[in-house]
Amino acid sequence: MWVCSTLWRVRTLARQWRRLLPASGCHGPAASSYSASAETARVRALVYGHHGDPAKVVEGITRQWFQRFPWIFLQRVTAAVSSASTVLKNLDRAAVGGSDVRVKMLAAPINPSDINMIQGNYGLLPELPAVGGNEGVAQVVAVGSNVTRLKPGDWVIPANAGLGTWRTEAVFSEEALIQVPSDIPLQSAATLGVNPCTAYRMLMDFEQLQPGDSVIQNASNSGVGQAVIQIAAALGLRTINVVRDRPDIQKLSDRLKSLGAEHVITEEELRRPEMKNFFKDMPQPRLALNCVGGKSSTELLRQLARGGTMVTYGGMAKQPVIASVSLLIFKDLKLRGFWLSQWKKDHSPDQFKELILTLCNLIRRGQLAAPACSQVPLQDYQSALEASMKPFVSSKQILTM
Repeated sequence: MWVCSTLWRVRTLARQWRRLLPASGCHGPAASSYSASAETARVRALVYGHHGDPAKVVEGITRQWFQRFPWIFLQRVTAAVSSASTVLKNLDRAAVGGSDVRVKMLAAPINPSDINMIQGNYGLLPELPAVGGNEGVAQVVAVGSNVTRLKPGDWVIPANAGLGTWRTEAVFSEEALIQVPSDIPLQSAATLGVNPCTAYRMLMDFEQLQPGDSVIQNASNSGVGQAVIQIAAALGLRTINVVRDRPDIQKLSDRLKSLGAEHVITEEELRRPEMKNFFKDMPQPRLALNCVGGKSSTELLRQLARGGTMVTYGGMAKQPVIASVSLLIFKDLKLRGFWLSQWKKDHSPDQFKELILTLCNLIRRGQLAAPACSQVPLQDYQSALEASMKPFVSSKQILTM
């Protein structure tokens, strides 16, 4: 009876973990077409099995780590758990079969949405256990016989969230990847698919802005905020950039202005009565971009021109957006929300590819640079996760493989 109970628990655990292994290049029909002896031994992934504090629930997984689990032994003695297991076979390394693409991850950032997903506080949650990371850049290593758009050596990024990019290599379907030019900086490619896309769409989709118009935003030193500054400058728009006060505020202000920010002010300055004189020399903004919520969003609303729009795409303060009734009535302000994943659902893959190419052209012209980044080796993921959740951190953590 004990043996039957143990086998049931082992097989249940095996089914959960087996979902991750084909995508990690560990085993399965696609992975069986190349050498499983040397290549898969180096596959590593950051996996979480339940929701919670990322620094506590994310584990670095290696082939040697799998051997600690009894289901690995079960795989070796019976095909009942995994009829497709090829992990012990020494196969000639060949192209991945079918429509699959094997990639080597090059770099993957840690975004707020990644943290929210691990915490269980996001609009899209993958089945657990899951590999962390929604963004990154990889290089194609091998392609299947039915793959037509990609070839070895190409750089690719995920087409959608939830792919799991915090790993050294993986096997994905061709449709799950979008090719990007390899002549752009690695950090730009790794951070291309989320923040710049969000910034561009918010600037283009809610107000018909013309050169000389102004935009106000909070969290201006975030990844999206830095992209907004640069894309707005490329479009001839003027930006008012709100940040939290901090000891090195002048250094931050100088850096944001070097990206193209016209004005950088603190949350405290935004609340002062003197702000009414601020717009004597520039038009009131018709668009406000809110990533904070709470009092900060209320202050953004107060600065909007009549008929303007505030777009909320984040809630860093974990406080609700409070809108004055008088502002809604007498200034006819509009409150909207934006989520890139929903935009992708509402638009075709070709439209997303077009967006990516537009941003790549800005990068090539020197009009869009990656946010300030700190590259961290994958094995040091704990320090990277902790750093990404500290206040007043202006440097994005990027895991390098």
